[in-house]
Amino acid sequence: MANFVNRSGPAIAFLLLSFAPILGFGQESGTGIPALSLTTNPDGSQEYSVTIQILALMTGLTFLPAILMMMTSFTRIIIVFAILRQALGLQQSPSNQIMVGLALFLTLFIMSPVFNQVYTDAVEPYMNEQMDSKTALDSALVPMRSFMISQTRESDLKLFLDIGRYPSLDSVDDVPLAVLMPAFITSELKTAFQIGFMIFIPFLVIDLVVASVLMAMGMMMLSPLIISLPFKLMLFVLVDGWAMIIGSLAASFGV
Repeated sequence: MANFVNRSGPAIAFLLLSFAPILGFGQESGTGIPALSLTTNPDGSQEYSVTIQILALMTGLTFLPAILMMMTSFTRIIIVFAILRQALGLQQSPSNQIMVGLALFLTLFIMSPVFNQVYTDAVEPYMNEQMDSKTALDSALVPMRSFMISQTRESDLKLFLDIGRYPSLDSVDDVPLAVLMPAFITSELKTAFQIGFMIFIPFLVIDLVVASVLMAMGMMMLSPLIISLPFKLMLFVLVDGWAMIIGSLAASFGV
């Protein structure tokens, strides 16, 4: 449990830091936008009103799942797991909750070096009041940008640069974040489907063999999927499939 807290702490801190400008953290007392204001009416009664800060905060919180899924390794992992379940012929096992949970923990494991760098370069100095919230947020984005650039294809970057009609850039470090994020997501989708295709092939061969045998025996009314499922599960267990899949996914990120 302690190791998990140490790994996930920087990630949580980074997400909280993203909303520091909205909340006014790190500013001098009295300069932030109050969340609740008190108004005294001419008749002496008082009214409480919620400022736009709460609306901005609640709107920003809706982007937390998108940040987790679209700026980390989560997308590739969950797609590969979904394709694996489809290749095995399983409909509800493992369940969606188990797959998402496993993908989240594996994402924390793969992204832990990036989150630790974010914590060291941005969160810790910000908590120690050594930099303001905007500077800390810019520092936190540096390792995230480096991770996304390392996993993004040049062709995808060029595609979105052309769509947005951006001028030619001197280096990939000058790529705007608005271009880098969709290019990264597109590259992740391509990579995930390539890995899923390689996973699908051996199970497809088993389905073809079982279907050919059943047809040769004249058993037309028996579904090949029912017969092939135990053989696919046996193959997956014998080759230690989960370790191979998870190890291959981690290796694809350079871990």
